[in-house]
Amino acid sequence: MRVYHGSLERVTTPEIRETKRGLDYGSGFYTTTSAKQAEDWVRKRMDDFHAPKGYVNEYELDLEALKQFNCIFFNSPSEEWLDFVMSNRLDRNFTHSYDVVYGPVANDRVYTCFALYEGGVLSKPNLIAELKTYKLVDQYLFHTTQALKALTFVKAKEILWAK
Repeated sequence: MRVYHGSLERVTTPEIRETKRGLDYGSGFYTTTSAKQAEDWVRKRMDDFHAPKGYVNEYELDLEALKQFNCIFFNSPSEEWLDFVMSNRLDRNFTHSYDVVYGPVANDRVYTCFALYEGGVLSKPNLIAELKTYKLVDQYLFHTTQALKALTFVKAKEILWAK
């Protein structure tokens, strides 16, 4: 299966990156099955940093290899997914032991709903019901160096900055 990673760099050898901000599934290496999502993300980064170019890096993901790792799969928004994302986003001391995490991307539209949930406007069941009406893009987080061995670099597509 093909997966994509948007970056300001050509990434032939993926690596685990620690982050200072809370991400959906924690620190690591993120990919998606959507080339468009990866390109949209890299274009946002290019705009943020006024970078002249970026890359959509393409990898082959060996699904059989994933079977040897500690993985969790969230196939759609659920209470378990919501709790996991909120813990990663809000608790700087939260850690998990998964090698690979798969599930929906909590994009800007989703975070508007999250804010309503945090403010007590939406209940957890109502938030989940609302999110299930959205067409959410997926993401894979590779959380350990060992899990990265399931990825093989294929190519990088250069994306130029549009003014």
